[in-house]
Amino acid sequence: MTEYEINEATQVIRPCGKDTALVCEEDAEYEIADTTNNIIKYNCVFYGSSYAGRCEGTKALTGLKTKYPIIIEESRKIIFFPTSSVRTQESIWLSFNQIKDIEKYGKGSRVIFNNGKSMVLPISYYLLNNQYYRASLLKTRLFERIKEM
Repeated sequence: MTEYEINEATQVIRPCGKDTALVCEEDAEYEIADTTNNIIKYNCVFYGSSYAGRCEGTKALTGLKTKYPIIIEESRKIIFFPTSSVRTQESIWLSFNQIKDIEKYGKGSRVIFNNGKSMVLPISYYLLNNQYYRASLLKTRLFERIKEM
């Protein structure tokens, strides 16, 4: 598979080889012949914007300057956030709405999804939790603005 459309069931997009990503949904996994960042960029365009436009929107709503959470699709409230700089190919993207909890797990973190599945990531709890809260800020500001209209 070379293209993947992010949906409400998508939980995580993570690298699994050179120019290959593993996409985990609630009940399925797919290996995609592309990078995690390219999958995110493809989906921004698929849902009617560009990646750069999504980044500018996040900056305008939140004031964040790096590691932007991205609104993939507004009407279904699909928001993803990266675990590291998107300049690297190691970036893992997590669905904000699919996360039930984040726990400290040794030197890393354990992400618990709404369906009870979990995934251990070699990312500090502090960093991952901070990224989660940044995505929460984006969601709150966006939907407050929509509500005001």
